[in-house]
Amino acid sequence: MNKNNKLSKFLRFAITFSVLSLAVFLGLMLWDNYMNSAWTRDGRVRADVVMIAPDVGGLVSRVAVVDNQFVKKGELLYQIDEERFLHALHEAKAIAQTRKAEYEMKKHQSARRNGADDEVVSAESRDNAHFDTQMAHARYEEALTQVETAKLDLERSSVRAPTDGWVSNLLLRRGDYLDAGEKHMALITGGSFWVYGYFEEHKLSLIHIGDKAEMKMLGTKYILKGHVESIARGISDRDNVTDGRLLANVNPIFTWVRLAQRIPVRIRIDEVPQGLTLSAGMTCSVTIIPNKSDQRSAHKQ
Repeated sequence: MNKNNKLSKFLRFAITFSVLSLAVFLGLMLWDNYMNSAWTRDGRVRADVVMIAPDVGGLVSRVAVVDNQFVKKGELLYQIDEERFLHALHEAKAIAQTRKAEYEMKKHQSARRNGADDEVVSAESRDNAHFDTQMAHARYEEALTQVETAKLDLERSSVRAPTDGWVSNLLLRRGDYLDAGEKHMALITGGSFWVYGYFEEHKLSLIHIGDKAEMKMLGTKYILKGHVESIARGISDRDNVTDGRLLANVNPIFTWVRLAQRIPVRIRIDEVPQGLTLSAGMTCSVTIIPNKSDQRSAHKQ
């Protein structure tokens, strides 16, 4: 019985020790993976966004798209009432015709004076006629420029997509009045999606440009494939703002708990799995897979 009790105690001790050792080992591995591997849960999908604004002002007579619609480059987005621009073009053309007639008249008068005898027309009259012709020609060129400007204004009253993409945040309605440069529509450029991973500063030494990256979308089974494209070289320093005299405003309070700064790492998306619809602002976990050559050099150092 004593031998059986001793064996039973030894087995219980061995099992407990083994389980505890395994738990400690796995805990250390998880801690090392959490602290010393290049990964973050703070990843965001980003995209190039074009702010659409008219080059001319006026009333919106037509909105040709709906929210979240995909449009091709050059496709009409909305139309600003073109009646006023048509009138401006007709006026500019009429002025140009008048200036042209004046120029032709001055040129004809100058030619007549140049052909007349010196006893009939003085040298001063010839010079004045020549300069009047030059000024009339300059006014005619100015009028032609105004015609081209009026044509451009008429053309740009039709606001078109500068690139392929999706209409986003459409707040425009027919009858709205827009000033030149006033933004009322955003266009998310097609094929411009990338991921910003915000990594703790002490993990940047593990990340190199060109390293492969995997991005697991939050709450889904989808994993994006990509590679590190660039690393941000600066973020805002909240403790180093300036006052009205451009002097450093140093915070006199020091917090004992210092959190690691998070540095943006831009990741280019190489592969998007089928069935996944990307939208700017989506969140994901980002894992960097270092190149083997980088790992060897790190071990040698």
